Amino acid sequence: MATAAAVDETLPANGEGSPPPRPQLPPVWKRLDDQIHWYDRRSRLSKRWYLRLKVVQIVTAASIPVLATAWPEKAWIGGGLGALIVVLEGLQQLFQLHSNWTQYRSTCEALRHEKFLWMARAGSYGRTERPDALLAERVEGLVSQEHAAWSSTQHDRTSQSQ
Repeated sequence: MATAAAVDETLPANGEGSPPPRPQLPPVWKRLDDQIHWYDRRSRLSKRWYLRLKVVQIVTAASIPVLATAWPEKAWIGGGLGALIVVLEGLQQLFQLHSNWTQYRSTCEALRHEKFLWMARAGSYGRTERPDALLAERVEGLVSQEHAAWSSTQHDRTSQSQ
């Protein structure tokens, strides 16, 4: 059985047996990871709520003719279910769950794309002397673009309600 001293003697003295050093991450890396996580979380949340509302709408809409046939004397139930469908659709439109889901997912995937290109030093990152600065510019550009689209949607929605 080898002793610790014997094992140490088998390793190269210059450290070649150790794993390569981890690349130094740029300061923008934390912001990039935070943004990827935020957009991923918000996309999943919007998707979940959108699908829930749509499933309830579909099931409710399908039950109206069944209830109307089974209990024609209780038409108020069908009317209430129809009103529920309108309320659910209004909530979906108010919170823009579908468009948020797709926009947030798109931004998240674009940020991931930039992250992997930077890590591989591929594309523009391989052709520039300052890949960290380019990453910062692209991350901020994507986040600003998403914010501008969101602000525009909010402005349009406010204009329509007045």
